[in-house]
Amino acid sequence: MGGVLADERDHHRHRHGHLTGSDKASDSLEQHSHHDDDDEEMPAAERKDASSHGAGSVDAEKPAVTLSGSPGPGLVPNGGLQAWLQVLGSFMLFFNTWGVLNTFGVYQTYYESGELYTEVSSNISWIGSIQSFMVLLVGAFIGPIYDRGYLRTLLVTGTFLIVFGHMMLSLCTTYWQCLLAQGFTVGIGGGFLYIPSLAILPGYFSTRIGLAMGVAASGSSLGGIIYPIMFYKLIGQVGFPWTVRILGFTALATLLIPILIMKMRSKPAQVRSLIDKTAFTDGPYLLFISGCLVGFIGMLTIRPSSFSAPKANDHSIGMYTGFFYLSYYGKATGYTSASLSFYLVAIQNSGSVLGRTLPNILSDRIGPQNVIIPGAFGVSIALFCVLAVSNAGGLIAIAVFFGFFSGVFIALPPVIFVALTKDKRKIGTRIGMAYSLIGLGVLAGGPGAGAILGNNEADLEWTGTWLYAGLTPLVGACIFLAVRFWTGGSKLMVKI
Repeated sequence: MGGVLADERDHHRHRHGHLTGSDKASDSLEQHSHHDDDDEEMPAAERKDASSHGAGSVDAEKPAVTLSGSPGPGLVPNGGLQAWLQVLGSFMLFFNTWGVLNTFGVYQTYYESGELYTEVSSNISWIGSIQSFMVLLVGAFIGPIYDRGYLRTLLVTGTFLIVFGHMMLSLCTTYWQCLLAQGFTVGIGGGFLYIPSLAILPGYFSTRIGLAMGVAASGSSLGGIIYPIMFYKLIGQVGFPWTVRILGFTALATLLIPILIMKMRSKPAQVRSLIDKTAFTDGPYLLFISGCLVGFIGMLTIRPSSFSAPKANDHSIGMYTGFFYLSYYGKATGYTSASLSFYLVAIQNSGSVLGRTLPNILSDRIGPQNVIIPGAFGVSIALFCVLAVSNAGGLIAIAVFFGFFSGVFIALPPVIFVALTKDKRKIGTRIGMAYSLIGLGVLAGGPGAGAILGNNEADLEWTGTWLYAGLTPLVGACIFLAVRFWTGGSKLMVKI
């Protein structure tokens, strides 16, 4: 029987004049027929390599997995309908994670009015603080779950928590109820969605990962524009309960899109551990995390409300100092009207949309580390320049300038974490660990800026506050520069 098969195979080869990949696979099939499915999915080059090992192990015959849920680099599409659908899904996840978090400023303004309950401003601020902290902290647990192939479960669970949190918030009448519904429930739900929004894209993009990640990340900027304006317009017409419900229904409608279209390209080859111990000995990875941590302290401190004055004892961490303090600074100094102060946040987020896309396109050409360094310096310069502004036009220019460069600072770290992770099968775990560490530092770093600003509302220390906000991304930029020379050497004209 074996001789007949050999004769038929020789006849087939003579008819076609060459040995095809399937002919090679058939030799292996005679010896390992039970590996049929694995061989069909294996690229020809890998089948040839596997067959050269004779009776090798089963793992040797499986395709190498280089990114979470994706086969080898030769099969990464870098485009096409399915790949760009994942970008759309990630865009919607960003829209409903950081986009929702960027809305807390209007919530704090409403809470401080006393319409819902009476509580000191510093305590109210912790709702937004915990919400943003939960998004980052939960990543330490969500990353490994994603790496194990449970994308759909994460999306459904995160969507449920965000929508459920909004619906429960619409029924709240006390501070602790709002803390549980908005701070913890919505925050944890955002954590379930944030890591998948980052980790799925490297499976579909390699040479265009910067562009893909930038387009997806711009969803948070759009959410930061649309959600606050919706709240601002609806609260006076339908009241707080139905305003929050409408925002919850909007989140549900937009989150159904990623649930329906997002999928990992293949199941991971093996179960991942919850913690990647090798990360703690990876110098460039740890150093880059420290740069992000220091830089984000300047943008993620003090005041989550962009539309009302901080109280004397409000030293809590909230959202972006530049994003939200710039708005109050213009109002407090009389440089802008109350309405213009409100729309400064939308202007900043508009600039951030461009900052998350155009520089990311450039990063695909010259390398993400070469782009984030000037981006971090740009954030620092923008925050320092606030001290020289004395009119509305200057603040608008700063808003656009800061929004653009902060977009670079926010959108590129995930791309760099991908590049710094040698075992791409653990990218979800690595990203989750990184942002959890950043979240811990951000939560602890906020009171510093509040202490600088001072307690006396009649004599707030704006100079020291803006110097603090500007120095932290400056230090972050210097750390990024050190990582760049560590990983890329002293040559300047190197894509890294």
